[in-house]
Amino acid sequence: MGLSSTLSNALGGMNSSQRGIDVVSRNIANQGMPGYHRQSIVIEETAFGTSSQVRSSTLSRAFNEALEKQHLVAVSSAGYHQVRSNFLDRLQMHLGKPGDANSLDTLYAGFENALQALATNPNDVTTRAGVLNVAQQLVEQLNTLTGAVQEMRSEAEAQISNSVSELNRQLTSLADINVRILDQSQDQQARLALMDERDRLVASISEKIDVKASYRADGTVALMTESGVGILDVEPSLFEFRSSGGLNSTSLFDSDPAESGVGQLTLRTPSGLEIDLTGQKLLSSGSIAGLLELRDNTLVNMQDQLDEIAAALAQAMNTVTTTATATEAEPDRFALDLEGMAPGNSVLITAGGERVRMVAVGEDASLPLTSPNASGERVVGVNISGTDANQAVADALNGMSPPLAGLTIGLDVISGNLSVTRTPGISFSMTSQITASGNQDGSGALNLFVDTRGAAFTNSPDGDGQKLGFAGRIAVNPALIADPTLLVKFEAGTSLGDATRPQALLDSLKSMEFVSEKMTALSDGGVRLSGQVTDLIGQMINHQGNVVAKAESENSSVSYTLQSITTRMTAEYGVNVDEEMARLMQLQNAYSASARVVSTVQELIDALLAM
Repeated sequence: MGLSSTLSNALGGMNSSQRGIDVVSRNIANQGMPGYHRQSIVIEETAFGTSSQVRSSTLSRAFNEALEKQHLVAVSSAGYHQVRSNFLDRLQMHLGKPGDANSLDTLYAGFENALQALATNPNDVTTRAGVLNVAQQLVEQLNTLTGAVQEMRSEAEAQISNSVSELNRQLTSLADINVRILDQSQDQQARLALMDERDRLVASISEKIDVKASYRADGTVALMTESGVGILDVEPSLFEFRSSGGLNSTSLFDSDPAESGVGQLTLRTPSGLEIDLTGQKLLSSGSIAGLLELRDNTLVNMQDQLDEIAAALAQAMNTVTTTATATEAEPDRFALDLEGMAPGNSVLITAGGERVRMVAVGEDASLPLTSPNASGERVVGVNISGTDANQAVADALNGMSPPLAGLTIGLDVISGNLSVTRTPGISFSMTSQITASGNQDGSGALNLFVDTRGAAFTNSPDGDGQKLGFAGRIAVNPALIADPTLLVKFEAGTSLGDATRPQALLDSLKSMEFVSEKMTALSDGGVRLSGQVTDLIGQMINHQGNVVAKAESENSSVSYTLQSITTRMTAEYGVNVDEEMARLMQLQNAYSASARVVSTVQELIDALLAM
């Protein structure tokens, strides 16, 4: 090997060592920098005849595509569960723990105890005031919980809007980085820094929506959702969120955008195609999917349960239940007066093992009603507007298809009441549930809890349904606040010492049973409230506690998974200072050795020139 080859080899070694030292210095300087991937230099050996030397060819960065994809899935899942856990933890704070002074179960128990005291001592002014005071606390808590639920739904809507704006900015930035990575005129160090920023942006995007990333050989990346909707290729797609503003209990999601009462999330592709992400349920993970789930399902389920409790409270107090009895002269003929029947009131007829519930409505738009109901009863809607309820129910029974076998239905000739004659031997019963018509209508029932402007709660199905959002509107009857003696005086001449009405209210509260028509989503346990009012409250508190516990458990689990993957990424991508210092010493030694070779060659050349 000649002196020129030796000198060339030594200079190549010095150059490679110097570039290696620069990379090590950069790694150490960026140690702990979020998203920084450790860099290294690729050394190649070149041969020229009998001579060979090393040279530094390219810079590379630590990167594991499989690990990156695992990380994106974990980040999306963590974003989804964390936002749910945060919201539900706040909701539990509003509910309070069972037995707390302001929890629903404690307030309800106080209301029941107050009624018991009133039944024992109806003549006591303080006792009557105590009933109204506890009732007021109970409705205020229902109002407060409804307000909290709807406030959180509105907050979720606002957070979706903010997240969409940030998401669009990040997609635009990522598209710009893709273009810059393709620019071959820039140095390798700049391209690697762009790739670090690329991965940080992809991870941040995946925190908001579920993302599948395709890493290309040229360093660029393409994104799509897990459902296959493309969101970034050459150009980014545009997310659009049309907010509906503040939400209330009637603002519900509908797959038809024209009928939906909540904000709509769409995606517009570069070609102009618009995709309804909410209507088609195309997002499965990420914080935006978690917010949508809270807004449209979890918090709506909570509102439904509060409405069921409020409705049960009102109906337990104001429902007059009457069972038809056979006459002595005609033991197979039953008559029942339906005067005062209001939309939402009903008649239950049991004949030969079949159960049919005739439910009054006030407008044809409410028909047909869902059948069977949650209790397994066949439901028939009857429009009683502008006609006598007895006649309307009789006509509906006669027009049923298939009809009730073995029954003859009509009106009593003298009273005009609904009349049903059964075929001898057929088991039969007929019971009406009608809302009390006034505060002194002669019955034990009382409109203690009322709707807006003192309207009686009848559970009318008209419009959106009176039950929807009732927990936010329920109030104590202003007439009772003005005159608490109405808690006792069911007729004008009733003595204040008469316990008939207080005892009737207490008995109804303890015996009347309800079954919710709505069941929570299967993801939240598929729970349907049923039983007496106290059962509904207990089931609601237990269910919501389970929902919160499940959300916290899932959040803890996915957080642990993300932490494990992050630890692996740190080990694979991160900078180990001890290893870098060892590599620095090796490079310095190599540089010194090459420098000595150069020095020796210089001495030899000087000696030759001096000869």
